[in-house]
Amino acid sequence: MKPFPLVNANPYAWPFDGASTPANTALVIIDMQFDFVGIGGYVDRMGYDLSAVRAPIGPISALLARARALGMPVIHTREGHRPDLSDLPANKRWRSRQIGRDGVGIGDPGPNGRILVRGEAGWDIIPELAPRAGEPIIDKPGKGSFCATDLELLLNLRGIRYLVLTGVTTDVCVHTTMREANDRGFECVIVSDGTGATDRGNHDAALKMVTMQGGVFGAVASSSQLLEAWS
Repeated sequence: MKPFPLVNANPYAWPFDGASTPANTALVIIDMQFDFVGIGGYVDRMGYDLSAVRAPIGPISALLARARALGMPVIHTREGHRPDLSDLPANKRWRSRQIGRDGVGIGDPGPNGRILVRGEAGWDIIPELAPRAGEPIIDKPGKGSFCATDLELLLNLRGIRYLVLTGVTTDVCVHTTMREANDRGFECVIVSDGTGATDRGNHDAALKMVTMQGGVFGAVASSSQLLEAWS
């Protein structure tokens, strides 16, 4: 299969070896769940401005449509915990209750069901980016998409070596996933306008960290730069 043209990314033309194709490159959409980007969800209840975490929806939608048209693998992730909370560390639950309104945190009732609990309405992916049949969903209990999941196995079995990372939040779940992937030898690019954080400064800092040391975790590109390469 003919490789894509190199993406005019920062700090290097991505990928480093120019061998990305529709078959070996996956679009990864991280945690675009109601609890993180929806009104009344977990992030909204913390009091953050949702516009920052909802801004990536449009760019991700464009990338998703193109990836599907090309037959590229698409992988979604969801952060959430078992209904009995047996996979929820005590410190994580404690911290969530310190920042939630009225002491409400992970596992507690909210307007969209129990917060970040698997099977609840708030835990599911928003309709705008709903997975299609055959698109794997990685359910993860933590921030990184590789921790306590079968993501690495799935990627290796499909021969995927290149990851296009999108979703929320740039500085937490997306960045953690990128670091985990880089350590495992995957070549990554993070989409600057296809990711979002609750704080603009954190978003910008997370992207800058990727570009340091010649691209210590990979590269940064905009959705338009990727779409140009995929045209």
